[in-house]
Amino acid sequence: MSKPLNQQELHNLAMNHVGKDLETRGFEFIAINSKLKKHPQFVCIDKNKQYYFVIVRAVILPENPNNYDILWMESFKEHARENDAKVLYAGVGVGNPDGDHLPIYLNEEYLIEYNGIQVLETNLN
Repeated sequence: MSKPLNQQELHNLAMNHVGKDLETRGFEFIAINSKLKKHPQFVCIDKNKQYYFVIVRAVILPENPNNYDILWMESFKEHARENDAKVLYAGVGVGNPDGDHLPIYLNEEYLIEYNGIQVLETNLN
C-alpha cells in the first residue's frame, strides 16, 4: 500500500531538488537545515566567498510555488543584510499526475514545477 507524503517529506523532496541545482551551479554548502519553518534551508558560498541564504518552499500544485509571503521575506532580508549574505528563493510545486485532489505518494511518480532560483534584492527600498 502506498503511503502519502507528509509535509516534512514534501519539504525534503523539494530540498533535494534545489540542493542538486545549487550543486550544479557551483555553490558550496556551509549549513543545511531541513526542518520545516526553519530558515534558511541552505547556507552556501560561491567561488568568490559570497554567502547566500537559500529559502526553499514546497507547495502542492496547483498553488504557485513562486509566490511567498512578502512581509515575512522583508524581515528575512534584514537578517541576510546583517550577515552580509544574499537571499535566494526556490519555490517547488509538487503534485499527483492523476489529479490535483490526490496526495503525492512515497516512491511513486509525481509532477514537479520548479522555475529555478530567484535572487531577491536585499537593498533597502
